[in-house]
Amino acid sequence: MTLPPLSLYIHIPWCVRKCPYCDFNSHNAPDKLPQREYVDALLADLDRDLPLAQGRPLRSVFFGGGTPSLFSPDSIARILDGAHARLAFAPGIEITMETNPGTVEHGDFVAYRKAGVNRLSFGVQSFDDAALKRIGRIHDAQQAERAIKRAQDDGLDNLNLDLMYALPQQTLAGALADIDKAITFATPHLSHYQLTLEPNTAFAANPPPLPDEDSAWDMQEACQARIAAAGFGHYEVSAYAKPGRESAHNLNYWHFGDYLGIGAGAHGKYTSVDAAGALQARRRWKVRAPRGYLEHAQSERVIGGDDAVAQGQLPFEFMLNGLRLTGGIALADFHATTGLGLDAIQAQIDEAVRRGWLAVENHRLQPTDSGQRFLNDLITLFLPEKD
Repeated sequence: MTLPPLSLYIHIPWCVRKCPYCDFNSHNAPDKLPQREYVDALLADLDRDLPLAQGRPLRSVFFGGGTPSLFSPDSIARILDGAHARLAFAPGIEITMETNPGTVEHGDFVAYRKAGVNRLSFGVQSFDDAALKRIGRIHDAQQAERAIKRAQDDGLDNLNLDLMYALPQQTLAGALADIDKAITFATPHLSHYQLTLEPNTAFAANPPPLPDEDSAWDMQEACQARIAAAGFGHYEVSAYAKPGRESAHNLNYWHFGDYLGIGAGAHGKYTSVDAAGALQARRRWKVRAPRGYLEHAQSERVIGGDDAVAQGQLPFEFMLNGLRLTGGIALADFHATTGLGLDAIQAQIDEAVRRGWLAVENHRLQPTDSGQRFLNDLITLFLPEKD
């Protein structure tokens, strides 16, 4: 059987200051980042995971964090050169680096581009200084504008802007103003998602005053219409792109592709084939704490866990990703990536269609408008039944 496409996720766990809404594995940076030691650890980590690639080329690489742009272009180049020496890069490979508009210096983008980065994702969140202050961001709107224009001037025009809505005290007019400002930069990709209170965050412990659910929904609908009018296609719940400029890395996630995850707390998903020729999806993750990751980098102890995805869990895992795509997913992809027959999900599909959340057309599963609004409920239908 054919294995799914393969991507690489690289986690840089440090940031200048952790945001109060953030539940990612990010840590305030020390005075001196251990860049050389961490790059050495990443490459040792990749060496350990190489057998999982099973000869497949990488279709994308994504530097996430934390704030990967805290690492110098030389460090990013060492990582990419090391990855390329170990794995083939597919033609036209997408290499994305997340960056914070408040942590870039003039000239860096040219060096990052020479290192191999060909796509940037800016964590802008808002162009309203008061809103940025309320959510604990370290940059202001002017810094964000300068950083975006500087990247474009330096030859990196494949940019994503991350924006959030339903921010503390935000109005519908304020949410639309952020969209209008973002559109003026003519970037090919926008991410637009609602601020939520995640467990174990500063905001969860001390919640700020957020817009109510109806107000948040009004913001989402109005912003979606404004983004669509600017020529962006809404291809995933929170992702919008000009034609042909969708994120290859994220599409691989949503199509239940495989990805290696290296770095502190990084998660990967890979597929193996057993002796009978059946597909087996597995997940592997690494030690979460940066200090522990560095300490165990040269041993198997850097692996935090490696578990098979239970067969009964596969329908939920597949739908959790695929139903985020507004254009739906091909029914054939379910068998191709899970090895299961459609009988494993037919009852749930029938129930979703009955509730008006899902349509089945041209051998595809398509979330309806109602299904997109109640996406969590739709996906929950595919959870395995409990005894």
